[in-house]
Amino acid sequence: FVIGRTSMIVSDGADHDRRRAPAQPAFARRRLNDWIPMILGRTDAAIDRLFTDLPADGGAMVDMYPVGRRLILGITLRAFLGERFSAQVNEIGDLYVRPQRFIETPAVKQLPHPMPFTFRAKVRADRRAIDRLIDAEIAVRRHGPAGEAPDVLDAYLGSDLSDVEIRDQVRSLIGAGYDTTAATFAWMLLCAASTLRVWVRLRAEADEVLGTIDRRPRVDPDAAALTNLVFAGCVVREALRLHPAGLLGVRAAGTDVRLGDYLIRRGTLIAWSPYLAGRDPVSWVEPLRFNPDRFVDLTPEQKALSDQAWLPFGRGPHSCLGFALAQMELTLIVARFSQRLDLTPSTANLPRPLGMIVNRPEGGAHLRVSHPSCV
Repeated sequence: FVIGRTSMIVSDGADHDRRRAPAQPAFARRRLNDWIPMILGRTDAAIDRLFTDLPADGGAMVDMYPVGRRLILGITLRAFLGERFSAQVNEIGDLYVRPQRFIETPAVKQLPHPMPFTFRAKVRADRRAIDRLIDAEIAVRRHGPAGEAPDVLDAYLGSDLSDVEIRDQVRSLIGAGYDTTAATFAWMLLCAASTLRVWVRLRAEADEVLGTIDRRPRVDPDAAALTNLVFAGCVVREALRLHPAGLLGVRAAGTDVRLGDYLIRRGTLIAWSPYLAGRDPVSWVEPLRFNPDRFVDLTPEQKALSDQAWLPFGRGPHSCLGFALAQMELTLIVARFSQRLDLTPSTANLPRPLGMIVNRPEGGAHLRVSHPSCV
C-alpha cells in the first residue's frame, strides 16, 4: 500500500533480482565517491541554516532529528534523482511524514477500507501526490533532452521495467534511503555528543583529513578522505550496533537448516533482531557501552565475531541496497558536524527507542547547539 506491490522490498526470487539489478551499479564505490563533495556541501548548508537561528552570544536547544531528516532526504534525492528533483525536498519530505507514521501503526488500523477523511485516506492521497511527482520526472527523462550525469532513475529507465515498477522502486528507495539513515543520525549525535572525549577526537581527525574551519569551504576531498576518517567510521559503526534502524527482520528459510539441536524446515518464517545481536554479551564486551574503539585493532577471531553479530543492514540478497551510501553519509556528516558545532545533550539519559520499522529516539534528539569552542 505505501511502497507499492512491485517494490523490490516485497519481491522475491527472479522478480526481486530483476528489480534490484538496475540500481546496483549506482551504489558501486566509484559512484559513491563522486557524491562526497555533494554530501559535504549539503552538510555545510544545513549547518549554516542552524547558525542563522543561534543567538550571537551563545547556543540554543535544537531537536536534531528533523534537521537530519531534511539533510539526508536532500542528499538521497540528489544522489538518486538529480538536482531538479532534489529542489522539491521540502514538499517531498512533508509527503513522506504520514506514510512513515502509517507503517508504524498497529496492523488492525491498516486494514483496507473505503472511508474518506481517515488517516488511511490521507496517506493514500500523499502517495498519489508522490507518484505524480515521480511520474512527472519519468516523463521529463523519457521525452526531454539529456541533462545531468546519469543517476539511479536513469539506470531504471534503461532497464526493461515498466513505468509502474520504476515508480515503485523509486518511491521505496527514497523512503528507505533517508528515514532509516536519519534515525541513525539522531542516535549517533546523541551518543557521540554525550562524551566530550569522543567529540574532541572526531574534530581533530576531521580537521586533519578535511581541512580546518578557517580554510573553508573545502568540499572537494578525494576518495582517500573517507578512508582516512577512521574514528568517524568507528563512531558510525558503534551507533549502528547499539541503535540499528530496524529492530526486527523476518526471512523464510529457503532450505532445511539445522541450527544446533533444532531443524528449521524450508518455508519456516524466522524472526531475527539486529538490535539484540548488537547487544549480545557473548559477542560484545560491555555491550551497552558506547565505545567506538571496540572496532580498532581487532584480532582475526574478534573481527569475525563482531562481523557476524553486526547486522544493521541485514545479509544476503535482500540486504540493504544502500548500506555503503548510508555509512558514507553518516561518516562525512558526523565529521563535519564535529568540526563546526559544539553539541551538548539536554540530559544524561538517552531517549527511549520508538518504532519497530524505523528505530528512532522518542521525542527527538534534543541537543544544545553552539559555535565551536575550539577550532
